[in-house]
Amino acid sequence: MRKQNKQFLTLLSLLIVPGTIWAGDGAVVDTGVTAWMITSTALVLLMVPGLAMFYGGLVRTKNVLGTMMHSFVAMGIMSILWVAVGYSMSFGSSVLGGWFGWNNDYFFLKGIDETISSSGIPEYVFAMFQGKFAIITPALIAGAFAERVSFKGYVTFIAVWGIIVYNPLCHWVWASDGFLFNMGAMGAIDFAGGTVVHIASGVSGLTIALYIGSRRGHPKIAVAPSNLVMTMIGAGLLWVGWFGFNAGSSVNSSLLTAQALTATQVAAAAGAIAWIIIEAFHQGKATALGFASGILAGLVAVTPAAGVVQPIGAIVLGMGASLICYMAIIVKNRLGYDDSLDAFGIHGIGGIVGSLLLVFFIRKSWMAAASSAVGGTWSVMQQLGVQAVAVIIAIAYATIMTLIIVYLINKFIGFRASTEAELQGLDHTYHGEQGYGMLNPR
Repeated sequence: MRKQNKQFLTLLSLLIVPGTIWAGDGAVVDTGVTAWMITSTALVLLMVPGLAMFYGGLVRTKNVLGTMMHSFVAMGIMSILWVAVGYSMSFGSSVLGGWFGWNNDYFFLKGIDETISSSGIPEYVFAMFQGKFAIITPALIAGAFAERVSFKGYVTFIAVWGIIVYNPLCHWVWASDGFLFNMGAMGAIDFAGGTVVHIASGVSGLTIALYIGSRRGHPKIAVAPSNLVMTMIGAGLLWVGWFGFNAGSSVNSSLLTAQALTATQVAAAAGAIAWIIIEAFHQGKATALGFASGILAGLVAVTPAAGVVQPIGAIVLGMGASLICYMAIIVKNRLGYDDSLDAFGIHGIGGIVGSLLLVFFIRKSWMAAASSAVGGTWSVMQQLGVQAVAVIIAIAYATIMTLIIVYLINKFIGFRASTEAELQGLDHTYHGEQGYGMLNPR
């Protein structure tokens, strides 16, 4: 009878207060916020196959599956590593002078089975949401050295890179005791991953591209995309998924969530339109690939700023990122280095642009809160200095550690694909398959 009464009272509480349920320890679960965060988690995961399609359509036919596998295999490897040690290293208490975090309860998530966070969501949901960022970041790197790396070298690299590079950066920027999180009145602003995700991945990609050299025949042999239709679909999936990436980073379902969502939409649109306008003046044509590239440039630039700037600021960031990223790709072509799919040109440069220029468009409510925190007048230039420090640290740390990791992997395992493997294609050499069965993979 007592059990039945308890079940009745539980049901009654749900009917009276449909937005909340109670955890075993009495903590309130906000079902509305939890539902949104589960949705955001799924949206961010959707970005990974979107990225696979975006990258896969840009490479040659013989490398489509191999390139897409770089994204998909990250979903497996990084998920396990995140549960094992990644969440603890990123959001645990600082250890070793703040290099990374650690919490024994976070080891394989063994201590959070019934934990409800202060935002009213099960900690499992927050851990899984953040884990999707750890998946997509190394997958972004692969665009810089597409078509010329061994599969075993790549999977080894992303596992080590995630532990040594991503987790510490995540801790510095997003953990409550991270030193960049606590720098200045506002901390180093990175709402959803400008430094942690895009600068780190773009710089790491450039480092590897320069270290292992160009694809054989580059730039004399033209590399035509295998399927721009697939690339466009991938860009669309990335745009949709980015709402979870940015708006979900509010870890709430509130006004801030709406502000971040709106900034994301208009920045992507502004970036896309700006890119094809630039192309029309520079090349005389507005291309589908240019539109897709502009979408990404705008989305990347607004990522660190999504919940901080008003729509006009997001539009300026999107347009500015397209212009600067477009120029960066022109410089790349003139210098001749082979960033295969412009991972640095869009993600690295776009992340830097957004992280720095956001300070000129911060909404007044954030400024007032910062001034109150310092007990005086908050300065845009002071915040710009904080942002610049964070950008420089992210660039330096990602570059140095990536160089060490790839050097050791190349020496002991092999990172660069052999000449034969590169000529035959990654699909046949490493996977024994063809992406397009009726076409000659060469």
